[in-house]
Amino acid sequence: MVTVSPPPVQSLWRKIHRSPLFDITQFSILILMILWFFDSGTERLGYNWQWYQIPQYIYTHDETGYYPGPLWDGLMVTFRISGISLLLAFSIGLATALFRLSNSFVARIIARVYLEAIRNTPLLIQLFFIYFVLGPVLGIGRMTSAILALSLFEGAYASEIFRAGIVSIQRGQWEASYSLGLSSFDTYYCVILPQAIRRILPPLTSQAISLIKDSALVSTIAIYDLTMQAQAVIAETFLTFELWFTVAVMYLAITVTLSFIVHWMENRFKVLT
Repeated sequence: MVTVSPPPVQSLWRKIHRSPLFDITQFSILILMILWFFDSGTERLGYNWQWYQIPQYIYTHDETGYYPGPLWDGLMVTFRISGISLLLAFSIGLATALFRLSNSFVARIIARVYLEAIRNTPLLIQLFFIYFVLGPVLGIGRMTSAILALSLFEGAYASEIFRAGIVSIQRGQWEASYSLGLSSFDTYYCVILPQAIRRILPPLTSQAISLIKDSALVSTIAIYDLTMQAQAVIAETFLTFELWFTVAVMYLAITVTLSFIVHWMENRFKVLT
């Protein structure tokens, strides 16, 4: 058999296209275009950028050492709210998915009512309802109200992701598990969920990123998270664009880091299988 090699020009283009330098060049051009766009835009606005003032709101230092600024304190609050809400949301989502797939009529009705109520109402309204209505009745504070609202809201969407992953497993896996004498709990725990998790990691990551961004709404009930701290500093300094761009970069750093971690986990799962 005679193999036909590609033309020299086409071969050279493939080498350039696959080179990491090509990606770096594209990214650099994109950054330069964005910088040019903002520079030309601010010239028309006549805005005086004061980026040199931003570091003091992230951290401060004196002779005794370094101290966190208001933005860093807000970031830690955002981490705490998002982390706890993420664990609760995935737990609620998994439980709701199992309720939807159970043979119990009552469990399916409870799961359906919960899903329809949460998915068809805005998160902000749910947050206000839990804080202003249920909060005084149940005696819970604003932090607990915020975590509960985020967990219930994101858990409803996570439940559909879990359910889709579970029903995507072939029926033969269930039959093989039951033929080995495994109970329903052992079947889920040892056979079904490990396979489903590998399939639903990407959509679960998207849901986690959505939760982190939605956590900015807790500032509406006076929780001094990253967004609320930025609003307070802006009210004092009028550094509107600098602070909001800084906050956006901080949120972007969190979500990109989460995406890289999940990508690493996906590769690990592929190696293990």
